[in-house]
Formats: sequence, C-alpha cells, structure tokens
Amino acid sequence: MSEEGMGGDLFERQPLHWLLLALLVALVLVLRTEAMTVGTFRGLSSNTWFWLSIASAVAHQVYVWFVWRVELHRRLISRIIGRRWGFWLYAFDFTLLLTARFLTVVGLAMANADTLAWPLWLTYLLAAMLAVPFAYLQYSVLRYFGMRRAMGLDHFDPSLRDAPLVRKGIFAYIPNPMYAIGFLALYLPGLLLRSQAALLAAAFQHAYIWVHYYCTELPDMRHIYGEHELQERY
Repeated sequence: MSEEGMGGDLFERQPLHWLLLALLVALVLVLRTEAMTVGTFRGLSSNTWFWLSIASAVAHQVYVWFVWRVELHRRLISRIIGRRWGFWLYAFDFTLLLTARFLTVVGLAMANADTLAWPLWLTYLLAAMLAVPFAYLQYSVLRYFGMRRAMGLDHFDPSLRDAPLVRKGIFAYIPNPMYAIGFLALYLPGLLLRSQAALLAAAFQHAYIWVHYYCTELPDMRHIYGEHELQERY
C-alpha cells in the first residue's frame, strides 16, 4: 500500500508535533509559580482559565492540521460539501477557535491581575511596542494578502499555487509575520492587567504556533508549491 493510502501524508511530522507539545506543557509546569494560580474571574479560578487557554490552542491547531491535511491530500471536504462551502465552514470554525485562544488569555489576565511586579509605566510601554507591529500586520493582511489566504485557502484552491508572491507592507520586511508578529496580541492582556499567568499562557501559545508551522504548515507548503518555489516564497 502506498504512503498516501496509509495516511502517511496526513500524519507527516505529527509525532514530532505531539512530542514538542508535551515538552512545552512540561516546561509550562516547571515555570508556573504560586502567584500564577491566584485569583478568579466569572467564577473560574486562574488555574482553570490557564488550562482553558492551553486547551484552546491545542484544539485550534489540531483542528487546522486535520482540515488542511484531509483537504490537501484527499480533497475530502470538497468532495462532501464542495470547495466553497467547505472553506467557509472551516473559516467559521477557525475564527471561533482563534477567538477562543485570545478570550481565554483575557479571562486569565482578569483572574490573575496585578500579580506582576513590573512598574505600570513599563507594562504599558511594552504593550504599546507590541501593539504597533501587530496593527501594521493587520493592515498589511487586509490590504495586500487577504484573510482567506491567511486562513489557508491554498489548501482548498489549487489555483493559488500561481498567485503572486506578496512583498508589500510588513511582508516586505519580516519573513512569516503571521506567526512572528500576529501572536504578539496575546501578550497584551497580561501586560495591561499585569498578570504573570497570562504572560506565560501567551508565551506558550506563541511557541506552540511555531510547532504548527514546522510540523504542519511547512510540509504542506512543500506539497503545494514544491521545494524550489517554497524557498522563493518563504
């Protein structure tokens, strides 16, 4: 039986994904302090909010891996409900899960507020420094790249393999700004509300998205664009 028939492409680099996830969770457990468990918000403890944040990140990235792979290698979703409706259903779920990632960090920051000893002026300054490139990224995506491509439309639409390379806005200066800059927004609740636990949760999510890039997106891009074209694009 071929590798594709055995589902080899579906699970490419996924054992590494789970290993790296386990290592990140272990690191989080080591770094957590007693101060990070203090406080409640909406009847939920900081500990509950923290693990909801971790779980939302895992749910989001596992969902994206599954949809991307079954569509890229099997065209399963397009065959069942059509490419257009399949993508929009995926995009709706993607947006809900991404929003959950941010909102759980906000809830955690609210529960664990004022546990960070840094001066207020410093946390506000750092928040402003992170907000500026994040805002520029959002502008660049909306104007030059498009939200559908940002969500992974190229897994559904083969014609995007010939789409021109975007080298405008932030894409002209930073390679892979979606992950490098996009996840800076997750640090803002922890900084503005001065929460140790929220900053650790944001750091976990930021590190974990790079696991997604290396274990899921990068292999997929090689299948979609080919090695030579991938080097040109990324």
